[in-house]
Amino acid sequence: MKFVTVFGALVLAGAAFSLHAKTELLVYTAVEADELAKFKTAIEADYPDLDIQWVRDSTGIITAKLLAEKANPQADVVWGLAVTSLKLLADQGYFQPYAPKGVEALDQKYVDSAKPSQWVGQRVWVASLCFNTVEAEKNKLPTPASWQDLTKPEFNGKVVMPNPSSSGTGFLDVSAWIQMWGEEKAWKYMDALHDNIAQYTHSGSKPCKMAAAGEIPVGISFAYRGAQEKSKGAPIEVIAPKEGVGWDLESFAIVKNTKKLEAAKQLADWSVTRKANEMYSEGYAVVAMPGVAKPVPHYPEGISSKMIKNDFEWAAKHREAILAEWAKRYDGKSEPKK
Repeated sequence: MKFVTVFGALVLAGAAFSLHAKTELLVYTAVEADELAKFKTAIEADYPDLDIQWVRDSTGIITAKLLAEKANPQADVVWGLAVTSLKLLADQGYFQPYAPKGVEALDQKYVDSAKPSQWVGQRVWVASLCFNTVEAEKNKLPTPASWQDLTKPEFNGKVVMPNPSSSGTGFLDVSAWIQMWGEEKAWKYMDALHDNIAQYTHSGSKPCKMAAAGEIPVGISFAYRGAQEKSKGAPIEVIAPKEGVGWDLESFAIVKNTKKLEAAKQLADWSVTRKANEMYSEGYAVVAMPGVAKPVPHYPEGISSKMIKNDFEWAAKHREAILAEWAKRYDGKSEPKK
């Protein structure tokens, strides 16, 4: 009788465990590492049965990983990746179409036009310069107001930029220059800029972190990271060059044939809520849900008006050719890969 009682208790305990077992979702992301813990906490607070497992790296590296796994995808969801990358993958049939509950409340220019959508936008990140005023004074550097200023002789060896093959920020810069000026002028500009580049990094935020730490006077990066570093007390100015700035849209999509489709849909549903958009807006000036975003401290004034008219279809279509040409010309100054 005692054995039966113990056995029965174990069966009941096992049943209770199975009822409360969490579904582990493998989520590939390029969202900044210092934000991921708060997103995991918020998602799991609303969906206690989810266990979010992030795989985080820079945009280009995550994109390359997804492409390499195309025959046998490992991720359940891709979340917070550049829409130019998601379009490239969507065209190859990588994603499960799904319209999240409440997606109609978003600005539809940030949502895939397919019905149902293959990807949904979250927030915009925008190119900016991080300019160390202390180092500038030491080196007698003028404050750059334009992209062209960075090609002047006094900036020789004083600029760091992300490698566009590894970094979505680097790619949005190169894509924007080509869209603004046309190929001939843009490549001529990049030739001149290359002469002044000290190094190309494999992270979009690293140039700004280097500028904030005084390792380099100018880091080509993005506004969120600049604002964060300045808020911490770094002696930097966050500058949006006057010609216009590139931008991309952090977006998410469900990987086709995931074995955890219902859990993936829960994450997608959460990701379009007002709560999620309010979290997106804590450091970003443009989010997908209208009326949510607020001014962000230390963002360049009027940065939204400097965002170029971005042709994502064009950027996705020409991405591989652009990166191949860029690597041929400039990869010699890239930092070693880990």
